[in-house]
Amino acid sequence: MKKIRENVILENLKGEEAFIYVSKAKELERKGYKIINFGIGQPDIPTFLHIIEEAKKALDARFTGIYELRKTIADYLNNKYNTDIDPGEVIVTPGAKGAIFLALAGYLNPGDEVIIPEPSFPSYSEVTRFLNAVPKFIPLKWLGTSKGFELDLEKIEENISDKTKVIVINSPHNPTGAVFPEKQIRRIYDLAFENNILILTDEIYDYFVYDGDFYSLLNFPERRDNILYVNGFSKTFSMTGWRLGYLIVNRKMADKLSKIAVNIWSCPVSFVQKAAVLALKGDWTPVHDMVKVFRRRKDIMVKKLREIRGFEVWSSKGAFYVFPRIKTILDDAGLTTEDFVNRLLYSKHVVVLPGTAFPDKAGDTFLRYSFAVDEEIIEKGIEKIKEFVEELFMES
Repeated sequence: MKKIRENVILENLKGEEAFIYVSKAKELERKGYKIINFGIGQPDIPTFLHIIEEAKKALDARFTGIYELRKTIADYLNNKYNTDIDPGEVIVTPGAKGAIFLALAGYLNPGDEVIIPEPSFPSYSEVTRFLNAVPKFIPLKWLGTSKGFELDLEKIEENISDKTKVIVINSPHNPTGAVFPEKQIRRIYDLAFENNILILTDEIYDYFVYDGDFYSLLNFPERRDNILYVNGFSKTFSMTGWRLGYLIVNRKMADKLSKIAVNIWSCPVSFVQKAAVLALKGDWTPVHDMVKVFRRRKDIMVKKLREIRGFEVWSSKGAFYVFPRIKTILDDAGLTTEDFVNRLLYSKHVVVLPGTAFPDKAGDTFLRYSFAVDEEIIEKGIEKIKEFVEELFMES
């Protein structure tokens, strides 16, 4: 009997490697071990009560559909960035990943190239591959512990070709915590316009900024046809499990992409949309309070990690991650980053993520630590990591 073949694209696709380490940690928890998890990519603070109550009201009212959210998103962004987004240019999606998929699916043809500064969030390259296009990775510049990471504008410009369709920008940046300055954002924008290239800008962490100013691609309303803007509710409003994001594109493309959305998910969950309207229109005090908490946690984590021998720690400017370099430790111990992470997990029961979980190769001597955990846990977990590193040095 002839074998039924699956789509050949699936053979080259990868999942999100962060989930591999989360799965290992859960297996240890089932065996009775207490795990400290710095791998989590979501706020630990519960969704704000007024948002939950609004969702309950919508459920009780048997609410089933909404236009209001698209208008609310447009009004919110227009007020924030002094731009002119129309509700018809807003597509609400089940999570920001849905927005990334729609944006790339709407423009990529087989063989097109997508320039992705790395290390990077895995969805950018995996969706690109799924669409038979080609991810082209450009490493961020590592400038050391005082300056951190920045875009390599020269390399990005050198790698633009006739096949380049999209440049991806994620600021504040996951996993490094970089917030790219206005000068760099403006240069990327000019490059895109000069070469008729799109920019996919993922600004999901836009409220988590601790040092300097955040500069959005929506600050350029005069050329917005070149911008594919992605954002969502999971980080800012601690609504990760609610799965709600949005994409801003020009009206003509929004109409076309809506056809894809309707055929895949019809619409995002209705009562969640109702809650999201209140999130944008309601009290922002809990958001600002959460960011203050995260700033304090970041400072504690950076201070404690800097006490560990062999850790090169830059104080991230945004998102909720610290991305230290541990090249000296790896070289002395003869370990890969993955070896380090696995040995740490099984010996000290602490989860961190290897930089290689964020494609492509630029993160291979780095680790990602999330500070979306309680301060006491941060201190306890880093003490365990310090013990682990000292034991490694003793071995070598």
